[in-house]
Order: sequence, then structure tokens, then C-alpha cells
Amino acid sequence: MKEIEVVVAHRERATLRVGDVFLKIDADQTRTDAEVEAMAMAPIPTPEILWRKPPVLALAALPGTALGRLGEPSTASSAAWAAAGAAVRTLHDAPLPPWPGRSLDEIASELDGECEWLVSNGVLPTDVVTRNRRVAEAALRPWTPVFTHGDLQVTHVFVDGDDVTGVIDWSEASRGDALFDLATLTLGHEERLGDVLAGYGTDVDLDVIRAWWSLRSLRTARWLIEHGFDPEPELAVLRSRR
Repeated sequence: MKEIEVVVAHRERATLRVGDVFLKIDADQTRTDAEVEAMAMAPIPTPEILWRKPPVLALAALPGTALGRLGEPSTASSAAWAAAGAAVRTLHDAPLPPWPGRSLDEIASELDGECEWLVSNGVLPTDVVTRNRRVAEAALRPWTPVFTHGDLQVTHVFVDGDDVTGVIDWSEASRGDALFDLATLTLGHEERLGDVLAGYGTDVDLDVIRAWWSLRSLRTARWLIEHGFDPEPELAVLRSRR
């Protein structure tokens, strides 16, 4: 009998691995609905859906390994990172999904609340939060919406050698800012941004990328703490901002 590996588990959802099958269990089936639809629409490789019986979604494992891990050096080649950038560009050029993402007002309001929480709970010094809130301001501007993955962490992109074999975890996919996906992919791996942009194939505003690094880290830290995850990689990103 194959062993069961708990990939991730918290109050909202859990992912188990049994051999080459991933079982995703989500308390909110609207997220699973969005994930299934997004994978069907995405013009890049995604996991094969084996079956679905709510609240469980069974997916086949992707070949290869994750492009990297936040807080650790990536051993993937420059060509693999460039291939990831090219895959993101293909996604962003695809027709828009039918559901909208968060509005600027929603993001700004949430950001203010998270900054207040980080300071009042002593997670970070006031000057670090204030500096990153100022940097994050550059991301709060109008953008032309594209098909975004919405949670394009480096662990969600799988590669085999120099090729992208697939992208997982599509439950946050929506219309959104292209630079948010690029920033999420390179968070904590700033030295790889040039490779990603070479594959992406167009000029981007680097100040906005940096702004999303700060904004995402500010927004994510409390969720990680409250769900039992280590926030240190995100906090390290915030401390490094100048």
C-alpha cells in the first residue's frame, strides 16, 4: 500500500499525495470550481484531472520538480526560469477568464489592515512596515487585466530540465495585473528576475514588480501565521526592502 503524504493542511483546505495522485480537499467548492475551469481554459500545461467527487478533486502528478522554493536557492537553470517566463506570457496573452479579480480599492483596504496588524502585534518594526507600505504604493495603479494565475509561487511551477511541464494550484486564477504574477513567481528570487523577463519577452516596470514583492509579503504574513506556516521567508523579503 502506498504511503499518504500530507502536502499541505489547514482549516480551509488540504492536499494529500498518494503515489502519483494528489487529492485536494477544499471546504469552499467555489474555489475548486474556479480551479477546474481555469485549468480547462489555460493555454499552458496543467495537471490532468482524474476525477472529482466534492469536496475532493483528484489530480495526476506533474513530471519534474518545482522550479524552486521560497527562502531557498533555486538549482534550476537560467533556461528553466526563462521557460517559466515564456509560459507566463502565453497565459497572459490568452482570452480573459469570466470572473474578475480584486479591485484596487479592495487591495488597498486589505493592505492597510494588514500593515496595522503587523505593527500592533509586534511582528515587524514600524519602520519596516512603513517603508514597505510606501514601496507597495506603486502597485496600486490602474492596469490592463490579463488572465492571471493569481498565486504563481515558485513551488507551483514544475520543470524537467529546461522545460516547463506544468503549473498547479489554479484556485486564485482571475483577471488581474500581469506584473503581480511575475512578482509572485520571483518573490525571494530577485536574481532570477532577468531570466524570467527574458522569457516573458517584453519590458515591464521594475518598480511595480518591487512594489508587488512588498505588497504580497505584507498581505500574506498574517495568513501564514494564523494558519500555522512559517512567515520568515516573507518577513525576510520585507526586511530587505530599502
